[in-house]
Amino acid sequence: MSKDQAKADAAVNGLAALDKLLEHRSRLGACVLLAGAGAISFTALRELLGETDGNLGAHLRKLEEAGYVAARKEFQDRKPVTWYTLAAKGQQALKAHLDAMQAVIRGADL
Repeated sequence: MSKDQAKADAAVNGLAALDKLLEHRSRLGACVLLAGAGAISFTALRELLGETDGNLGAHLRKLEEAGYVAARKEFQDRKPVTWYTLAAKGQQALKAHLDAMQAVIRGADL
């Protein structure tokens, strides 16, 4: 097998291994931010990702339903605050997705 064929095969395998749930910019962004921060409030995630309340809420709900993130609600100064953390399943999925992206990148001949 040639070097070019090996790179192409790695790229194709990487594409096949991408996590469909993490292909959206907001869901991937939320997981990346949560991986490095522990817990982040909904408001902070919204501002960091530049999303509207409705869009971010829908994306976080999908991640929560998949078991990738966990939500914890509390009150601060009598106002509700929702905190999100990356669950173990989300950490594993994010690592696998990023590994697959690296395989795709290595396969690109730029």
